[in-house]
This record gives sequence, structure tokens and C-alpha cells, in this order.
Amino acid sequence: MAREQDCPTQTWGNHFLAVPRSTMTTSRQAPAVLGTPVPVRALRLLFAALTFAALSWIVAQGLDSSSFSLSNYFSYFTVLSNVLTVLVLTVGGVADPQGERWQLFRGGVTLYMVITGIIYAVLLAGIDVGVADPWTNNVVHRIMPVVILIDWIVVPSRRKISEAQSLIWLAFPFAYGIYTLIRGPIVDWYPYPFLDSKGILRDTSEPREGIPCQLLSTAVSPPKRTPRTRHRLSWSRPMPAVGTH
Repeated sequence: MAREQDCPTQTWGNHFLAVPRSTMTTSRQAPAVLGTPVPVRALRLLFAALTFAALSWIVAQGLDSSSFSLSNYFSYFTVLSNVLTVLVLTVGGVADPQGERWQLFRGGVTLYMVITGIIYAVLLAGIDVGVADPWTNNVVHRIMPVVILIDWIVVPSRRKISEAQSLIWLAFPFAYGIYTLIRGPIVDWYPYPFLDSKGILRDTSEPREGIPCQLLSTAVSPPKRTPRTRHRLSWSRPMPAVGTH
């Protein structure tokens, strides 16, 4: 009787069919996580090399100018996000990790590149951003934001990223903003005109450059109250004073 309790049995007619424990244990194992297809990983390495070449070419061309500064170069959000893109695509092409932390990092870099593409298209197209050659400008501002977004859509994270976890993605842009606003007055240089308070006040006649200023003023300026409506907000024009025409 003791031997019969060691392994589970199933009744089949008048006979007992023993079920090995090894078979039951194997059936309960989780399915193996499939990796990214080889062609996708090859494309990742190709675009990583393209981005690295563009970033290196900008530095090589800038060294010929006396006004070029490596510290200023690496103070561009575009440059930092593209450097992270090279890292993500290279590691994704060679090792293709599927861990939760890596996928969270990969999602954050994708967000930063999308921000780069949108900000450039809306605010910086046609403005000198320190990239003289058209092909390097197109790579870091137009091509790679689309490429890494497509990579995220085609090969999304197989592990669910919660909303609370995604809030970590905001840490880098927040830290970058603080760094830029502290460093700007010290070196008297800002990577983007809409981050320079003097430049904003000077260039608000340009519609695209005035957008950040308008948004900031709307956010920090409380709406005015009219004398007749103390408890009701009024967005109409103020009434003329009595006795004026």
C-alpha cells in the first residue's frame, strides 16, 4: 500500500495505470520565451551602426570649429537619446534580453526618441541645432525616432509594464531639464532656444518658439477675475473704465 501512494494512479477498467511523476512535472512547466527574429536583430545592428556613424560624424566635423564644445554637444537631449538608442539597438541585436528591467529601459529610450522627433518637427525644424550636415540631421531627428518606435511596435515587451513602472520614464527628461536650467546661466548657453528665458522673451514673435512660452504662461498665471464676478472666472476682455471712450 505504501508503494501505491508514492505515485498517482488512474483507473482504466479493472486495471491501474501508473502515471510517472516526471511526466506531471514536465507538463506544468511554463513555455519557453521565444526570442526576436534574426532579421529584426540584424536590422537593429544596422541602424545602431548608422546612428553611431551620424553621431561620430557630427563630432568629427565639429572639431574643426573653434566654437565646438564636447560638453555642449552632450548637453543636447537629441544626442543623449540617440546615444541611448545605439545602446538599446546594439544590445537588442546581439543579446536580445527579455528581462523586465531591460524592457522597461528599452521602452523609456523609445519614449525619449519619440519626444525628440516630435519636438524637432514642431519647434526646431529650420532652426540651427548644431547639426550642419543634412544626412546626420535626418538620421538623429527624423529617421531614428521612427525606427525605434517601429521596433517597439513590431517587437513589444513580452512582460507587461504597469502605469506605475512607466512613471520611471519621466525621471530622465526631468533630470535633463534641471541640469539644463542650472547649467545654462553658468555657461551662458542653452541647447534649445525655448529653454532660454531670455531667448523666449526675445523670440516670441516667432510662432513656433512662442508656443512653450505661451504654455508656461498659461500654466503659471492664474486667470483674472472681474469686479462683478468674484466667484466666477471670466475670459472676456476687461470693461473700459467709466468716463473713458
